[in-house]
Amino acid sequence: MTVDANLPVVVLTLGDPAGIGPELIAKLLAQPNVGARANLVLIGDRWLWEAGQRVAGVEVETERLESLADVRSRKATGRPAFIEIDTLEPAQVRVGQVGAEGGRSVLSVLDRCMDAALAGDVDAICFAPLNKHAMKLGGLRHEDELHHFAEYLGVTGYFCEFNTLGELWTARISSHIPLKDAASYLSVERIGQAAELIYQSLLANGVALPKVAIAAFNPHGGDGGSCGREEVDIIAPAVRALQARHWPTAEPFHGPFPADTIFLKAQAGEYHAIVTMYHDQGQIAIKLLGFSRGVTVQGGLPVPITTPAHGTAYDIAGRGVADVGATWQALQIACRMGAAHRQQAISV
Repeated sequence: MTVDANLPVVVLTLGDPAGIGPELIAKLLAQPNVGARANLVLIGDRWLWEAGQRVAGVEVETERLESLADVRSRKATGRPAFIEIDTLEPAQVRVGQVGAEGGRSVLSVLDRCMDAALAGDVDAICFAPLNKHAMKLGGLRHEDELHHFAEYLGVTGYFCEFNTLGELWTARISSHIPLKDAASYLSVERIGQAAELIYQSLLANGVALPKVAIAAFNPHGGDGGSCGREEVDIIAPAVRALQARHWPTAEPFHGPFPADTIFLKAQAGEYHAIVTMYHDQGQIAIKLLGFSRGVTVQGGLPVPITTPAHGTAYDIAGRGVADVGATWQALQIACRMGAAHRQQAISV
């Protein structure tokens, strides 16, 4: 008996070898019924996977496979699959410290996952926390992993990071840039692309009628132009264009709203998503609302990719105290979006 062929294949990685990723994945896969909604497969160095289990204080039984191409045809055992690869030696890792070898290992594993996605062997990727500095030391040529994913997967359209907290999602017009440059990134086109992308991603995540709020850029929403004209000249026209494209659908796009109150509306359940204008405008609010539950979704890619929104937590790595909550949420989103991806592939 094989695993249900309609289940999405979700591949997991151990993240930065010097961080909390290996213990988080061990805690995650030790959860009861963790594989009920997906055909789960872990890929990584065996010694690192074993070290993660020791730190977490768990033992997880897995089924060894040779290749990601074998996952869909494997027999149903109720256990996650494990694909062993060799990317680095234990002596090359110092727990709690940035290292080029660790960054190189992360890139190698993620590239293997993306190769499988391009081949149609996996439906979603969920990776444990990584460290951008380590990855750059290890060969990353981009500002972050999202841009690496986009180039590797051949993306030519708009893409951006989403941050989620439970049922609330956020997108942003600019990301890892100096704040002084944020205004130059605002345009009707970019705001429209970000809003449309998060709307479609919410549909793939199972939200039937997503409602998206658009944040203002300036204090008090610009005060009618007396405190900045970005709202008048760019953001409001972008919202009107979005509304016109979706009319008479149940008004999915609203705004612009002042950034100091927009999250109160979302917290009250009025909106499923907020499009913010720059990184910290959304990140501060999301992390205050629930740091240990936040998830980052890589939007606009041909395969769903998720990860916990927190970092590698070098200061607590190896102690077994890392909270698995955000990793669990990242897996749930990967399973839901992976199922939508799988159904779309089957129907073509």
